[in-house]
Amino acid sequence: MKTYRANRKKTGNLVFVGATTLSPKRSQAVFNHSPDGFSWGFGGSEPSQLALAILLDLGVEDDMAVRFHQDFKWEFVANAPEDGFTIKEEEVRRWLEPRIKDASGAPRT
Repeated sequence: MKTYRANRKKTGNLVFVGATTLSPKRSQAVFNHSPDGFSWGFGGSEPSQLALAILLDLGVEDDMAVRFHQDFKWEFVANAPEDGFTIKEEEVRRWLEPRIKDASGAPRT
């Protein structure tokens, strides 16, 4: 399972997935909120880009990631401490699963 760690550095904001840096490029190709990359701790364009990038990194289909990334931003990213945070994949999937089921019309069990 993945863990997302966000760290604010003097050189910029970095988000790691394990030991790998999460790039904003794929999420920017799907919906470009911010050419400047990621941020957190408020409700702007950079937190939107990060929320979308996390959902896409977890394999969420592009249309569903776009549909839910703003809600995800407000739930996890915008309220995160400004100095950094950690989000586990399990937390994201637990939050996302009922939303995707409702959106797809699949019966809930």
